[in-house]
Amino acid sequence: MKLSDSWFTVEEIDMTTYAISEYGHWEKVHSYLLLGAEFAVLIDTGIGIGNIKRVVEQITSLPIKVITTHVHWDHIGNHELFDEVYVHELEEDWLENGIPGLPIEITRRNVGRGITIPVPDDFSLEEYRPFRGKATAVLRDKETMDLGDRILTFIHTPGHSPGHLCIYEEERGYLYTGDLIYKGTLFAFYPTTDPLLFIKSVEKINQIEYITKILPGHNELELNRRFLSEVNKACQELLDKGLAKHGTGIHDYKDVKIYF
Repeated sequence: MKLSDSWFTVEEIDMTTYAISEYGHWEKVHSYLLLGAEFAVLIDTGIGIGNIKRVVEQITSLPIKVITTHVHWDHIGNHELFDEVYVHELEEDWLENGIPGLPIEITRRNVGRGITIPVPDDFSLEEYRPFRGKATAVLRDKETMDLGDRILTFIHTPGHSPGHLCIYEEERGYLYTGDLIYKGTLFAFYPTTDPLLFIKSVEKINQIEYITKILPGHNELELNRRFLSEVNKACQELLDKGLAKHGTGIHDYKDVKIYF
């Protein structure tokens, strides 16, 4: 799909599901637009360098509900552009007040580095601030949302963050994994992370039998069921070796590294 926006790349997963990606930034963030009969869901809103709403409006005129996988800066960058925003109950306070102890200087440093294409003219790194605002409503484990002709199930998967959510679409077998699963280095070494919960969350989604596509928050699109099984196997190995704790460093398993 060709769009009049040079910052974002849109890739069609199927006729009513789109990945909206920011490949020009080192994070290579993916947000996902899911079109339903009654409204559309936007899973995360990206970094906030480009205006994702302009892209969404070129794809659909449906009302938009934003689902937050977790409240990290690279996934909430355009939340302020939308009227309805949902988040897990354990990160409702983060969404409203910010993550405690995270200086804006560190966030801006991460936003501004590793950019390989021109940023939009209206973007200012000096004025950049992560979204802060009240959620429309909070989400809990196993709750569902019906878009009219497709149903999403929210799975609480803490570890990378306290209220991290994966979203499962059973009919299509799509599993949107946010920052829990992707190709690259999986992070659970910050004070706000929990290696043991991370491993339990990977095990939890690995128990889902019907998965046709794993759609992550970063890097390579459309991972397969086997990749999830391999990550789960690695996590179980770390657990068995007593390495599932902060300070044990980076554990390299070829396609994925796990940083505790």
